[in-house]
Amino acid sequence: MAKLSVNINKIATLRNSRGGDIPNLLKVARDIEEFGAEGITIHPRPDERHIRYQDAYDLKEVVTTEYNIEGNPIDQFVKMVLKIKPTQVTLVPDGDHNITSDAGWDTIKNQEYLKGIVAEFKSAGIRTSIFVDPVLEMVKGAAAIGADRIELYTEDFAVQYSKGNESAIKPYSAAAQLAHDLGMGVNAGHDLSIDNIEFFAKNIPHLAEVSIGHALVSESLYLGLENVVNMYKNKMKLS
Repeated sequence: MAKLSVNINKIATLRNSRGGDIPNLLKVARDIEEFGAEGITIHPRPDERHIRYQDAYDLKEVVTTEYNIEGNPIDQFVKMVLKIKPTQVTLVPDGDHNITSDAGWDTIKNQEYLKGIVAEFKSAGIRTSIFVDPVLEMVKGAAAIGADRIELYTEDFAVQYSKGNESAIKPYSAAAQLAHDLGMGVNAGHDLSIDNIEFFAKNIPHLAEVSIGHALVSESLYLGLENVVNMYKNKMKLS
């Protein structure tokens, strides 16, 4: 069964809105793990509007499951990841002012740039994942770069599935199979939710991990964090 990694950016956003330490990010991360999640994901951005760079260091001391740090590999990000040495780093091509991630890498155009960064992370013992759209050429490019995994950008699937278009899963299934055939693991994330996770997990071959934040935290406002973490896990067991 795929592992559930919970992105806690939205918890940090809530904390930052009042300038204090409520909710306490470290306690929430520990609780999420105790509730059954197999990983914690963060995505620090240069303006630190949610996760702060210091949070990334602090979380290293408390996360006991897999620790995944996402972000655009600018110099500040690369230096931080090499110091922390999380379980996994996921490279995402978002601009400084992006509200959220909105596209995967062009792994052909950026191959040489990414190859050096991936090699540096891998030499430090950090598993590397590259955020890609479900396009076969981009998957092949990720393999040529030397990535350990890809993370499929799933927004289009989520939008289409909500409209009843189940065939939207097909390019994701094909991309996942190709990644596996090329020796890479398969992660996925962005707009996955309680409503679509079972169908998605059931139809994606070799799915290793899903990273879910916005939907999971939003659903938890009504249903409770512990309950929602286990709802995701149970739905993935059915896949």
